[in-house]
Amino acid sequence: MSNSSPFSRLLSEDRPVAALWGCQLNAGARSCVVKEDDDLLEHLVLLRTICLGAEAGDELHVVAVDSKNTSGDNKPVPIAALRTSVLPMISLKGLELLPPVTFVLKCGAGPVYLSGQHVTLEDDARSEAHEEEISEEDTGDEDDARAS
Repeated sequence: MSNSSPFSRLLSEDRPVAALWGCQLNAGARSCVVKEDDDLLEHLVLLRTICLGAEAGDELHVVAVDSKNTSGDNKPVPIAALRTSVLPMISLKGLELLPPVTFVLKCGAGPVYLSGQHVTLEDDARSEAHEEEISEEDTGDEDDARAS
């Protein structure tokens, strides 16, 4: 009988499916680029939080994004306007961006912190083969349990 669960097998794979991601924008580094890997898999950047650092002044900080999602002439689109005394942090839900993604601090000196996840979606054929392998092993485990 095998003591590994499908969950532990997923965790032991060579390539992570999702990784935490973050960057800092300030007067010295006004932009941050998240690039896609050259692995022929689909990638997503899920932006979760934008917040001002403790050292940020009480001025308007505008964060904009430029990605494959935006259409037209590729001008960065503002996604957050933060001010220490009014709105020092926002939590986002459902903002999925296709790399390459560029985050830009349009105004303000920062620091502004962005965080989220960089997700790599598995190839469908590879994923289906892996699911079949797991279900076959689970069926075998059930047969072993009945026999004992």
